[in-house]
Amino acid sequence: MRQRQKNPTVPPPNPRTSQNPKLPTSEYHKPDLFSSSKTVFAICLAFRVANALLVQTYFNPDEHWQALEVAHRIAFGYGHLTWEWEKGIRSYLHPMLFAVLYKVLALLGLDTPWLMLFSQLANWFMIFCFPRTLSNNLETVLTLVSLYHWPCMRVSSTKVPLVSRKWSLAAAALACAIRPTSAIIWVYVGLLELFVTHDRLKFIFLEVAPIGVLVLGLTCLLDRLVYGSWVLVPLNFFKFNFLSSGGDYYGTHKWHWYFTQGFPVMLFSFLPFSIAGIIWSKQWKLSGLIAWVLGLYSVLGHKEFRFVLPVLPIALIFSGYALAKMKAPGAPDTKKKGSLRSHVKGSFKMRLSILFLLATNIPMALYMSLVHQRGTEDVMIFLSKEARNEKVQSILFLMPCHATPYYSSLHRNLPMRFLDCSPSEENGIPDESDRFMMDPVSFASEFARNWSIPSHVVLFDSEERLLRGFLISHSFREIRRFFHSHFKVDRDLQASVVVYVWTGH
Repeated sequence: MRQRQKNPTVPPPNPRTSQNPKLPTSEYHKPDLFSSSKTVFAICLAFRVANALLVQTYFNPDEHWQALEVAHRIAFGYGHLTWEWEKGIRSYLHPMLFAVLYKVLALLGLDTPWLMLFSQLANWFMIFCFPRTLSNNLETVLTLVSLYHWPCMRVSSTKVPLVSRKWSLAAAALACAIRPTSAIIWVYVGLLELFVTHDRLKFIFLEVAPIGVLVLGLTCLLDRLVYGSWVLVPLNFFKFNFLSSGGDYYGTHKWHWYFTQGFPVMLFSFLPFSIAGIIWSKQWKLSGLIAWVLGLYSVLGHKEFRFVLPVLPIALIFSGYALAKMKAPGAPDTKKKGSLRSHVKGSFKMRLSILFLLATNIPMALYMSLVHQRGTEDVMIFLSKEARNEKVQSILFLMPCHATPYYSSLHRNLPMRFLDCSPSEENGIPDESDRFMMDPVSFASEFARNWSIPSHVVLFDSEERLLRGFLISHSFREIRRFFHSHFKVDRDLQASVVVYVWTGH
């Protein structure tokens, strides 16, 4: 007997639904919004753009002083260079990215305050690809791109073409050129590669050496062009930060700070998920990289959150793995008793964990982006408007050094003065900023003996209360006050930023 031909338009019965008719088919064939990498990228890009546009606060001085301020000087001929540039421990590679944008705006006659603000938002957009910092943002991006394409860091290195390693080396070399401490990461990765690769000599002499020399040479040429003399930034950086411990001038922490305070605070509510992800995934190369970076940076006395930012996304990847692991792997097997129940339970745990992370991180992100420490940004926007209306002749900042943006925000070549905090050659000698904070009244009285009276004085309310009588006696009056913070960070509460103007009476 001939077999009846099946109708191709009728799909075969689904064994899951036939065995469990109460379970709808859509439960397993529901379209996934995140199944397409392009969709994920578009969502992430939109989120980061919105994030950059929302931010109105001031986190770290280097956001402005080591990027936009330097770029402004290159493009427009005025802007302040901090002591790092005098000592040659910074490369112009990173600021040059923004200097090009500034120069294009200037050549087109579009260097208006609003478009200059757009350039600042472009910097924040790069920064908010990861938490806010200076050149650490670009270093972090380059590091992640390199690690993704690096053969020995992949689960299956045999599927990665060798050309991928060369591109990774180029990105790694750029990361080291922008911030020499990135070499800490690549010493670890390079040693792993030497251990597993079969062509060690080719790796060293035909890949690492040529690419490293090429990037270093081009960076040195750029620095030679801008500095005006030959400067080997990685060597100067190493001598200042590692051999002479110059960073200790700005404070030190206990050796265990990154493990017990710094990195846990950065992870915040992701911490337990990251730890679980490290244990469950058993990806010891990546978790070893985190431990390696935290351990080496712990040797240095001066510690900051931003130094270990390049490994923060790796820890967050582990937390993502833990969230995915909470859901039973694959579709449930209804033939096995309890499989469906386990699947549903796992999905519930994952959703609950995601809600917990959203509830703990979104309010914090909004507060830090819109509220906390916004006064120093607002005051420069105000002064920029006043300068455009020719109401500002000069500005004196009686506050800790680098507490506000500078010429890159004002965009007017006016005399400005802030309190210096450059490291002293002799230990134990307080700088201007420290002397002012120790005794604001005595410092201001001495400072006023030789000053050219500024048209505007900017200071925090914590010092303004002490200097109010001094300012009034020198014919200053308060004109604006901007909210800054609800709680103190490392000094007395700086609740607001106050602007005084000289009346000339």
